[in-house]
Amino acid sequence: MTEAGKGRLRGVKLGFIGAGAMGGAIIRGLLGKGLVARDHLIYYDPDPARQKKMEKMKVKAARDNPEVMQAQVVVLAVKPQLLGPVLAGIKDFVRPQHLLISMAAGVTLATLEAALPGSRVIRTMPNTPALVGAGMTALATGNRATPEDTDLALELFEVVGQAAVVEERLMDAVTGLSGSGPAFVALFIEALADGGVKAGLPRVLAHNMAVQTVLGAAKLCHEEDLHPGKLKDLVASPGGTTIEGLHALEKGGFRGLVMSAVTAAAARSKELGGK
Repeated sequence: MTEAGKGRLRGVKLGFIGAGAMGGAIIRGLLGKGLVARDHLIYYDPDPARQKKMEKMKVKAARDNPEVMQAQVVVLAVKPQLLGPVLAGIKDFVRPQHLLISMAAGVTLATLEAALPGSRVIRTMPNTPALVGAGMTALATGNRATPEDTDLALELFEVVGQAAVVEERLMDAVTGLSGSGPAFVALFIEALADGGVKAGLPRVLAHNMAVQTVLGAAKLCHEEDLHPGKLKDLVASPGGTTIEGLHALEKGGFRGLVMSAVTAAAARSKELGGK
C-alpha cells in the first residue's frame, strides 16, 4: 500500500459481525496499535465467551446485527454456512455509504453483491497466523468498491500481518497456498521434530528446535529478501550433511508432494465454491 493509503482507518467507525478468532484478532490489533479509537468500534456476537473477551477490551456490544450497521465499514467475520442468514438480516439496513468486507471462505463477490444490491463489497481470505499478527490476507474487490475502499481494507488486514490485492479468479489458489499452507508447514515441523527424535533427541527439545528452525528460516527469507534457493545453497556445503539430507528429500519427491498438496487444496476450494 502507498503512504497515501495509510491512516484511512482513523475517524472511521468499524463494525464487526462476529468476534471469533479472526474478528477478535483484528480488533485486538487495531486497539493494540492505536489505529482506531475504542468508541469507533462496535460488534455483535451471540457467543457469551466472545462477549466476555470483548467486554475485557471495552468494545461496545450491539444488540443485534442490524445495530452494527451504524458503522461505516462492516466486517463480516462469520463462517460461510452462517453468512446467508446474516446477509438476509442486514440487507434492509445497507446504505450506499457502507463498505462490507467478507471473510467467509468460498463466498464469491457475485453472491455478496446479489444479496446486498448496490453495496460496496470486498472479499478476503486471511489465514490462521493472523492470530499472532503474522497472517497473509488476499483481497478481491467488488464492482462498486473504490480505490479508497481497497486502501482501507489493506490497512485493516495489515494490522494482523501482510495483505495483497488479487483477482478473484485467483482466490482458490490463494486458499490452497496461504489458507491451507499453515497446516502443511505444521506437518513439516512435526516431521522435522520426529526426525530429531529418531536421531536421538528428547521429544521436547526436538519440537522446540524444529519450531525455531522453521521460524528462523522464514525470518531470514523475509527480512533479508532471500530467495529460498539461495538459503538452501548457503547451508548446503560440498559433501556435507545438508546436501545428503536434501538428496533424501528429492528422492522422496518432496517438492512434488508439496506442489500437489497446494493444487489439491486449491481444487477442493473451487469445488466448495461451486456449491
